[in-house]
Amino acid sequence: MIFRLSQKLAKKLKVGGLPAVPLDENPFADWSAHLFAVARTQYIIVVNTKSFYSVVFYGKGITNDSEFINRALSNVRELMEYDGQGFVYQRLIAPTSGSVRFAKALDRTTIGSINELVKFSTFFLQDDDEMPPFDVGFKLNGMLL
Repeated sequence: MIFRLSQKLAKKLKVGGLPAVPLDENPFADWSAHLFAVARTQYIIVVNTKSFYSVVFYGKGITNDSEFINRALSNVRELMEYDGQGFVYQRLIAPTSGSVRFAKALDRTTIGSINELVKFSTFFLQDDDEMPPFDVGFKLNGMLL
């Protein structure tokens, strides 16, 4: 499994230089992640690099790579189960999570798409103070990108 980290997130996790690696053969095992803030609260968006299926969660308390991996996988699983895709998670994502690598962003197109998703997330989080990040991810997955 590959997690492609933004420079900002890599710095927060204290991960050294990230290598450039090609897209994983299994598109369900390749995810991109970015750290952003809304009203002084940190959030992390994790996006499937191929399909842009998105999950948003709080960044507070995540200070190293193992905490990030655990929280990211937990949130992906939770949203996919809620979305009726639990079978996909169990069958195609969970088996690949035993070996996780970190890498640089795939390309500028992917970075641009993630930045658009962050803009939408910021709007949703600012517009409705009561909206939890879980619901933001659900809303993002209902949009065309």
